[in-house]
Amino acid sequence: MLTTTQNTTLLNSEAVPVSTWTLWAGRIVSGLIIALLLFDGIIKVLKVAAAVEGTARLGYPVGVIVPLGFVLLTCVVLYAIPRTAVLGAILLTGYLGGATATQVRVQDLWFVLPVVLGLMVWGGLFLRMERIRLLIPVQR
Repeated sequence: MLTTTQNTTLLNSEAVPVSTWTLWAGRIVSGLIIALLLFDGIIKVLKVAAAVEGTARLGYPVGVIVPLGFVLLTCVVLYAIPRTAVLGAILLTGYLGGATATQVRVQDLWFVLPVVLGLMVWGGLFLRMERIRLLIPVQR
């Protein structure tokens, strides 16, 4: 548990500038995730046949497709905006956790995909935001 002094130091510590390479790597990873999840959200909202069939195959009623699409699009938009990117990442983690649970429930081997996407969501933030690196330190 963090003491008040440690917590204040963590929150008030000055961010060290992120290298240009690291910043661009984070932007590219985040951009790929944003594009992929936007596509997924849009096909759900538009009720494209593949989205309807896939959702039904996973055991969900057709009536939840559009709401799921709007939830996903909201999370992605929050993730894409720098000021709300962390909130978006947290919400996307929950969404992708549900996707993982659904894939495991139907015994689909693709359960790894939402896990990888979740890692990419946080990896993109980790690469482009020094504050995330302060919260999730990686030993060299």
